Amino acid sequence: MNLSDIKILHIDSNHPLLWEQLEQAGFYNEADFTSSKQEIEAKIENYHGIVIRSRFKIDKTFLDKATNLQFIARVGAGLESIDCDYATAKGIHLIAAPEGNANAVGEQALGMLLSLFNNLNKANNEVKSGHWKREANRGHELEGKTVGIIGYGNMGKSFAKKLRGFDVTVLCHDILPNMSDANATQVSLAELQERADVLSLHTPWTPKTDKMINTDFINQFKKPFWLINTARGNSVVTADLAEGLKSGKILGAGLDVLEYEKLSFETLFTSSRAETRELPAAFEYLLQAENVLLTPHIAGWTFESHEKLAQVIVDKICKIYQ
Repeated sequence: MNLSDIKILHIDSNHPLLWEQLEQAGFYNEADFTSSKQEIEAKIENYHGIVIRSRFKIDKTFLDKATNLQFIARVGAGLESIDCDYATAKGIHLIAAPEGNANAVGEQALGMLLSLFNNLNKANNEVKSGHWKREANRGHELEGKTVGIIGYGNMGKSFAKKLRGFDVTVLCHDILPNMSDANATQVSLAELQERADVLSLHTPWTPKTDKMINTDFINQFKKPFWLINTARGNSVVTADLAEGLKSGKILGAGLDVLEYEKLSFETLFTSSRAETRELPAAFEYLLQAENVLLTPHIAGWTFESHEKLAQVIVDKICKIYQ
């Protein structure tokens, strides 16, 4: 099969280089950013490849209709929106691009941590409101602290690398063995909970990580700690996080992701719920808490990562057909 016979359907918009380089390589591109999942299913048998971000879930129904599909390329780090086992059983290549936004995630995790330690957002808001509170904004130094990273893949390694300029101890915990490197020492979860002053999550969303950060997990930490989550919102039980913040067991939280996000990551709640402001009490608490930073799933969302993600996907698609 010539590359010109490989028809690729782009279901989400991405950096233009992705389309341009695939076209230059000889692939045939088509785009459909607006049709429903059912409408895409009705024609998916005509395509050999899909490029998607997170518009809808690629499930068994979809895959059964995609009779000629050779690959699914997700322009992002995780593949939780795809039934990976079923796709793999059908011989479909699965492509993701965690390398593409790892640096961006590492930088935001560090930025959130430093902001929490030094009350930067809180102090900024106060000064802009006419209040000059020095003692109330006395901060903490990162030097001498122990940072625990759960999930030591591309994202976790990026964050650990960013910490090299600080006099900190960096521990990591991962389901895979022998993940230590020059930037972090791998330890058991129990040892991480014993020693860490900071916990940063860099895990995918899986059955093992779903609701992982709950009251029992939080209480296993020997010391009060700061929490950074740039991974997946469903890994943290927001109500339990709020209780941890209220009790002082959690000293502050930087959250780029929330359990209330829709699968597309583009919205938090259904429009009707947002309009009536029927927000969960725990989320209302986070909105008011001065020691909580919230960002809208943008840790990996930089101008540079936009281009890097696209380039990684192009390279991996081309490699399939070499």
